[in-house]
Amino acid sequence: MLSSSTLQPSPYRLIVKDPTSCARAGILQTRRGLIETPIFMPVGTQATVKAVSPDELTELGASIILGNTYHLHVRPGEALIKDLGGLHHFMQWNRSILTDSGGFQVFSLARLRKITEEGVHFQNHLDGTPTFISPEVSMQIQHDLGSDIVMAFDECPPYPCSHEAMTTSLERTLRWAKRCQEWWSCQSELPQQEKLPLVFGIVQGGSHDDLRRYSAEALVKIGFDGYAVGGVSVGEPEPEMMQAIEASTPYLPEDKPRYAMGLGTPPQMVEMVARGIDMFDCVLPTRLARNGTAFTEQGTLNLKNAPFARDTSPIEEGCTCPACQKFSRAYLRHLVKAEEILGLRLISLHNLHFYLNLMRRTRQSIIEGTFSQFRHDFVSGYKSRDSI
Repeated sequence: MLSSSTLQPSPYRLIVKDPTSCARAGILQTRRGLIETPIFMPVGTQATVKAVSPDELTELGASIILGNTYHLHVRPGEALIKDLGGLHHFMQWNRSILTDSGGFQVFSLARLRKITEEGVHFQNHLDGTPTFISPEVSMQIQHDLGSDIVMAFDECPPYPCSHEAMTTSLERTLRWAKRCQEWWSCQSELPQQEKLPLVFGIVQGGSHDDLRRYSAEALVKIGFDGYAVGGVSVGEPEPEMMQAIEASTPYLPEDKPRYAMGLGTPPQMVEMVARGIDMFDCVLPTRLARNGTAFTEQGTLNLKNAPFARDTSPIEEGCTCPACQKFSRAYLRHLVKAEEILGLRLISLHNLHFYLNLMRRTRQSIIEGTFSQFRHDFVSGYKSRDSI
């Protein structure tokens, strides 16, 4: 019987831990290489990071990106992707890929959901076609895609959620998590020499501290290669978001990677690193870029605004991204106002560089023993609103 959690040593190696917080620098090993953590994962939901090519992602220093099981299942379908050589070959990305199990999208996008113990029956968001995803189906899809990090299928209740309703949901998620792990244990047809993907469990529990602890401890007993904190950034106030992390990470093993799903703003990521998180993904860098918004050390800039019309400076002085090396704010504003595709591409490249570089700098500060000062300076200097 094959099992990713029993046949492989821990994929995570702790390098150094910050003495003033729970921040840590480490190395995560997947079957496609090493990933230095803390790490930001650009979101490539539908086999593409919007407006950015794989070669450009490599040049930006991305070592892992995220794909989505739900979206790739409904279009173009995992069978087609498998027949064409798997997701890596399909999109020409030769580094690691993490696939979200599809649980969040089933509960946020699908129509006419019906949750059963077996799984979820729903109509997909594209054309209303009846669709079914269970823990086993999610694992099979991710296997066929060729994911390097597979996420367990979970239920993501909305915010707010009562303690009683969350308990019912959580118990089901834990049963599903066990089924996900058992599915991998039964893949006897896999060649013995094939390196298995890593399988991550997902901590749920909403804003209820006792349920967060219960979920974390139960998942550790099942045994996974890594652990995600899910059900955050679903509409709750930021203090509750941070509390959900604080109520989860103390009960997760120090020798396994920890992933905060779907987060967040730059200062939120730094604060969550301080709380022991190693991995992040977020759509904000490319989503805001498509609206003409760029990230800087002092906050965001809305490049549509009139004061930038004659501004010859780059988005941010000293930035080494492709946009800042050659183009002015004035030119980028013109492109955005004229709805030229190059504008959103250049701002996307800048924003992704900003996020990836922020995690590199955060990691370096942990290694050098200066994280506390770095955290204070960055968070206090950043404003999550348009500077102009």
